[in-house]
Amino acid sequence: MAFLLDANTLIQAKNEYYGFDLCPGFWAWLEQQNAAGAVFSIDRIQQELERGNDALATWATAHGNGFFQPVDDQTNQAMAAVATWVQNGNFSDNAKREFFSGADPFLIAHAMAHGQTVATHEVHKEGERKKVKIPTVCRGLNVPCVRTFDMLRQNGAVFVLALNNPAA
Repeated sequence: MAFLLDANTLIQAKNEYYGFDLCPGFWAWLEQQNAAGAVFSIDRIQQELERGNDALATWATAHGNGFFQPVDDQTNQAMAAVATWVQNGNFSDNAKREFFSGADPFLIAHAMAHGQTVATHEVHKEGERKKVKIPTVCRGLNVPCVRTFDMLRQNGAVFVLALNNPAA
């Protein structure tokens, strides 16, 4: 089953533990897994990343439709289930508006329509009303959803130490 990445998996990786200069193996692994048909995201996530005007925006642009799948008819059809579930949920109106203004509903609908697993850093919190979180919606719609590091472990990702400065 292929994994579909939330924007935060890429943003946090770039900003923290897998920066392009610190762990290029992570980015090479993403490209390898994408070529093997195991890791993707969607064009709406690409658009969010490109607004960052940084190295990640450049990376997102360079990987285009091969990595970032377009929202298609099946995804648009699945959006009805996502929208209905969220609208019927016990979330604040502001939380619903914020959720529908971004890429998250399309990410979940795409995963639902194409039998993919969502990978995100978000965590389900029972009774949360102020924010509609991806794992909560996925749980409610029976869409597989994992934390980012679980995805890496399930795919056997290993990043090996390489010293650029042998004197260090």
